Order: sequence, then C-alpha cells, then structure tokens
Amino acid sequence: MGEALTVSERTGLGIATVMARRGVDAAAIGAVLGCALPGGPGWRNGGDLSAIGTGPGTWLVMTETGSGDFAEDLTQRFRGLASVTDQSSAYAVFRLSGHDARTLLQRGVSIDLHPAAFAPGSAATSMISHIGVIFWQMDDAPTYEVAVFRSLAGSFRHWLDSVAATL
Repeated sequence: MGEALTVSERTGLGIATVMARRGVDAAAIGAVLGCALPGGPGWRNGGDLSAIGTGPGTWLVMTETGSGDFAEDLTQRFRGLASVTDQSSAYAVFRLSGHDARTLLQRGVSIDLHPAAFAPGSAATSMISHIGVIFWQMDDAPTYEVAVFRSLAGSFRHWLDSVAATL
C-alpha cells in the first residue's frame, strides 16, 4: 500500500477559463484544443493539457508547461469559438494523494466521494470551510486536485493541515 496522504501545492501551471460562444459545443472546442472536453462536470487529460468542466460550456484549462503566453495562445486558437481569460495567477492548485485523500476531502465537502459516485474523471465545485473550490479526481489511488482562489490558499492550506492531523 502507498503512502497514507501526501499534500502538495502545484506550481508553474498555466490556467485559463474557456467559455464557448453561443452554438459552439465541447466537441468543437476540444477539436481545436487537441484534448477531449467533458460535456459537463468532469476532468479530462490530453497530453500536457487538462480540462475541468466548471459549468455549461465552461472549462478550466491547465497546462503543466505554464508560460505567460498560455492564455494568449488559447485566445488566438479559439477566435470566434470561445472567450478565454487568463487565470494563472488567480488560482492555487493543491494535489492530495494516498489512501487517506478521500477521507480528508470528504471532511470538507457535502458531496458523496464514494468510488461508485465520484470516480476518476469526476469533478465538482463546492465549498470547503467557507472557501469556494473546484476539485477533480485523477486516478484510483485516489489522487485529487483542488483549485482555490490564490488569496484564500493560506486559509485552505491551514484547513488541510488541521484536518490531516486528525486522520
């Protein structure tokens, strides 16, 4: 069995919100992006890109190789199809992994995280300790990533550490 719990903050990510224009669907955006997009709440990974469905026709798109030009590149690629807003400095992203990750996250959200209800590829928006979060499950380990507004990252990390100490 692997480690019980690992918590880390991801750095160097390029992050953008992509919102489809009227009449444009996930398949059209995904074709241009080169990454299949979830049609609703969900997480998809394709190459160096990840996409999280955050609302109707709206995705949080991330790249591991975050450069200052990520959102601008997406804006050019999606001209006429979608609006793009750079979020690279807006969000802090935490990775929770190990067999206690689900238990930790479940202490904060009122969403059923049982594997039959929330499996790899699932995503949701919720509140944890009065902090708005977007989170998704990446694998069966389980591994989750949680995006929070950067201005609340310290408070969220405090919550993570406090709850992790009780596991």
